[in-house]
Amino acid sequence: MTYRPSDLRHAKTLFPLLALLLFMAGCATQKELSYLNNLEEVDGANQFPMEVPDYKVQPRDIIYVSVKAQTPEGTLTEMLSDRASTNMNYISNEGTSYMMGYSINPQGYVTLPLLGDIPVAGLTIYEIRDLFQQKIDSLFRHAYVEVRLMSFKFTVIGEVRAPGSYVNYNDQLTVLEAIGRAGGISETGTKEKILVIRPQGEQTLTYHIDLQDKSLLSSPAYFITPNDVVIVQPNPKKVFSVNLPTISFILATVTSTISTTLLLINYFK
Repeated sequence: MTYRPSDLRHAKTLFPLLALLLFMAGCATQKELSYLNNLEEVDGANQFPMEVPDYKVQPRDIIYVSVKAQTPEGTLTEMLSDRASTNMNYISNEGTSYMMGYSINPQGYVTLPLLGDIPVAGLTIYEIRDLFQQKIDSLFRHAYVEVRLMSFKFTVIGEVRAPGSYVNYNDQLTVLEAIGRAGGISETGTKEKILVIRPQGEQTLTYHIDLQDKSLLSSPAYFITPNDVVIVQPNPKKVFSVNLPTISFILATVTSTISTTLLLINYFK
């Protein structure tokens, strides 16, 4: 075997060359950084049905209930308790929601002053309001019932900038808004592999969605429901960064072995 001095120089350049190739493989493209890439670029050309799911309350949910009745003087007064008279606009955290709301017990019942135990699990907020209204009408004249869901909590974890659990105070929330609440997807997250875990009664549903595809807008997971968990998976860049120390060690070992071998061949030639 004939050794040439250039062999050693080639071996020394092997490591940085391979490192550069691996770095370029981990770079993101413009398509990977954007959302809903395949939408038509004509305004109004894209139409998708807005199927907002009607959430059915479950045991351990918390609901806000207010019953106001008209007095002989023509004013409205709260008929349940002082906690129901609290303005919903000032309920801003889980602790306050728990103290000011009515919890649905594990059997699916909610206990209200004047009305007692009422089964509500499996009903929508609108159905619960109608049910309460019927019962209140038998007790008071000109009474008004208001019911809202207070425990609309969702969780976003994985490759986002601010993972955690959040509370929503609107009637609806999209998965894009949920991820936005968590600070958006980080540089190491992928928009193509989003997992939504949805508890529903005694079962758990899972949805795999792609934030880059317009099919997202018609997915059952486009609208988030209470207790959903959104998981943002890592992209190849994250996988590369996690494995980089191991890759660097292997490349350094291989390069060192080749260099040592060539030096020994040259020495004993």
